[in-house]
Amino acid sequence: MALKNYEFWFVVGSQFLYGPAVLETVAARAQEMVDKMNASGKLPCRLVYKVTAKTNKEIADVVREANYDNACAGIITWCHTFSPSKMWINGFANLQKPYLHFATQYNREIPNDEIDMDFMNLNQAAHGDREHGFIAARLRMPRKVIAGYWQDADVQERIGSWMRAAVGVAFSKSLKVMRFGDNMREVAVTEGDKVEVQTKLGWQVNTWPVGTLVETMNAVTEEEIDQKMTEYASLYDFATDDIETVRYQAREEIAMKKMLDAEGCMAFANTFQDLYGMKQLPGLASQHLMAQGYGYGGEGDWKVSAMTAIMKAMSEGQTGGTAFMEDYTYHLEKGNEYSLGAHMLEVCPSVAADKPRIEVHPLGIGDREPPARLVFEGKAGSAIVVSLVDMGGRLRLICQDIECVKPIMDMPNLPVARVMWRAMPDLTTGVECWITAGGAHHTVLSYDVTAEQMKDWATMMDIEFVHITRDTTVESLEQQLFLNDLAWKLK
Repeated sequence: MALKNYEFWFVVGSQFLYGPAVLETVAARAQEMVDKMNASGKLPCRLVYKVTAKTNKEIADVVREANYDNACAGIITWCHTFSPSKMWINGFANLQKPYLHFATQYNREIPNDEIDMDFMNLNQAAHGDREHGFIAARLRMPRKVIAGYWQDADVQERIGSWMRAAVGVAFSKSLKVMRFGDNMREVAVTEGDKVEVQTKLGWQVNTWPVGTLVETMNAVTEEEIDQKMTEYASLYDFATDDIETVRYQAREEIAMKKMLDAEGCMAFANTFQDLYGMKQLPGLASQHLMAQGYGYGGEGDWKVSAMTAIMKAMSEGQTGGTAFMEDYTYHLEKGNEYSLGAHMLEVCPSVAADKPRIEVHPLGIGDREPPARLVFEGKAGSAIVVSLVDMGGRLRLICQDIECVKPIMDMPNLPVARVMWRAMPDLTTGVECWITAGGAHHTVLSYDVTAEQMKDWATMMDIEFVHITRDTTVESLEQQLFLNDLAWKLK
């Protein structure tokens, strides 16, 4: 589902104590607030006013309905008046969707001349939200609390940001990953507990034989390839005369997409150690699929392929770009340290600074023909890199802030897509922190998705989150990891 097809339900808390006139006012104001926030253009998904809840049954009913409505990606609650919190227990205990507590009030200012006890009875969100907040804390509910005036742009933008993280949850819960063969032999970080991941994150991760892919490739028609070549020509510069090699990549892409779509998969993984019956490792083919929103993982890394797809879904409509990435090598000049990210072939062109070029070069690995691939430099700008690792008994999501730069050298003999960045807090400290936390060599790099959104996503998914920032030290991170180990062993 696209972002525009998801909705979030606005549930307002109150009680019968105030009489019907107050309840009618609360309902009218809630609808007005929803209409104006939808019209603001700050929310990526539609907000829907559902009910002013006054009883345990009303709350339980709307939660039950939300749980079973595929379009509903979460609920947002607010207490215009005082809403006794015991009535929320049954509903909250059964809530299976992301939850945001919006602590706001209808009026921006206290009206000096008008304020009286009637005004106080109606406009007591400061009272109601605290009672409402207690029960969520008491129930240890994963939640987001956003406080601020509902008409302020920055507040609406924070709600919109949370919505994107919640859509990532909905996307994750129905995600299917197609593995073409197994993962690269003897690689530790690409392993993981698929049963635990499906239980926790919803992913269905299964394997299809490479032979089936080859059979599908053989059934692709020349007319289909012609159409794909026209598409390539509209998006990329051809920097090769080896058209047949490019056509072979088109054949691979068409076949992979047919298999992915037939099974409802939005992510895939492969490895150069399993190319049975294939002439080339899919390079351009994988890159162009990623540009269409599919997730990819090299070396059979199904976790990073799934995370790439999820973060692409979260950032739909944004233009910074999100891509499968790998730390390859460092520039260790004192005071001018950088990390060079790339991969053999498969970096998504959504992060390109300029129009990518289709080139053909020997790969030097995989024992196959030289494949076509997109070559480009990544754009400059603030970004994050994210890694999901299986710690045995729990999942850990590691996020690092980075600052991407225009590569400081041309590297004319490196025929791959590449991105160069400064890792926070600095390269060597960042590397020490990343390795200490167990971060993988495969990551998802995104200029669009924020660390706060990934933290929100991890909270909704009930998994560990580790954030390496400008202020992180090795000592502080070690302390955090030690405390996290203790906390998660108790869960």
